[in-house]
Amino acid sequence: MHPPDEAADASYATRIPADISRPDRLLGPFTARQTAILSLAGVVLYGGWWATRAFMTPLTYVVLVIPIAGAVAVLAVGRREGIGLDRFLLAALAHTRARGRRVYAPEGVPPLPTAVPERWADAAGPPPSAVRMPYDGITSDGVLDLGGEGQAALAACSTVNFELRSAAEQQGLTAAFARWLNSLTGPTQLLVRCHRIDLAPLATTLQHHAAALPHPALERAARAHAEFLADLAAGGHLLGRQIVLISREEAAAPGGRRRTGEGRVLQRSAEAARALAAAEVTVTPLDSGQSAELVSAACNPDTPTPAEDGPEGAHA
Repeated sequence: MHPPDEAADASYATRIPADISRPDRLLGPFTARQTAILSLAGVVLYGGWWATRAFMTPLTYVVLVIPIAGAVAVLAVGRREGIGLDRFLLAALAHTRARGRRVYAPEGVPPLPTAVPERWADAAGPPPSAVRMPYDGITSDGVLDLGGEGQAALAACSTVNFELRSAAEQQGLTAAFARWLNSLTGPTQLLVRCHRIDLAPLATTLQHHAAALPHPALERAARAHAEFLADLAAGGHLLGRQIVLISREEAAAPGGRRRTGEGRVLQRSAEAARALAAAEVTVTPLDSGQSAELVSAACNPDTPTPAEDGPEGAHA
């Protein structure tokens, strides 16, 4: 590399701290939660030795408790899906205990009428439970009302082809993204979600409008492309990727104005659009209809998204 390129790269050098949300370490590499689990396990194992020392040799007791100690260590230190194994197992236990069928019923699920025969009610299985959504509604500006958690604004983000850039361009994009991270004043999340894409409507539209094209060669090309899209749709599941920027503001203090939080969260979304423009990322705020569609898709992820109706920032 030439010296001018090295100087240019050095001018864009920006350090981004890693694991900024990592819990504080209390005892060596262990957090307070891990220390509590390991300490409790140590006390229980020592108590077991104290109770069995009269009729069990130390070596026998050590051999018996090695699997237990190993399981507790894995439970305390291990991680899955970005969370500790202890929390993951508790969430799995809560999921297995919850009812499988849930319906949107804010007023509660009413019981079956008494006129329904008992054998029919038994065949229907346990009644569904009411779904408790984490938000109370969507404003006209597309802001999600999270109740006690505040408000959140959603925005779709485009992607950047990072690998094909030169080293200096990569440093410039990284520096612009780091400046936006350093300017954050509230909770912010970047959500990368995958969704199914249905190309059948797009293929049907091409076939329908192909005859109106001004040249027979264009018509043949349109029909050939429609057949190609139909083959893709029939050949397997197509996935699209969407990047959503979520800006959240904490709930207002008792007696505070609720509209103030909505204004701040919209302002932060606009500031993110201006800051990320330097990183060549286009941020498009979602209105009320688009936000409702996104929340609906999150509740029913198996619903295919038409290719022509996909929000900006979604790529197949």
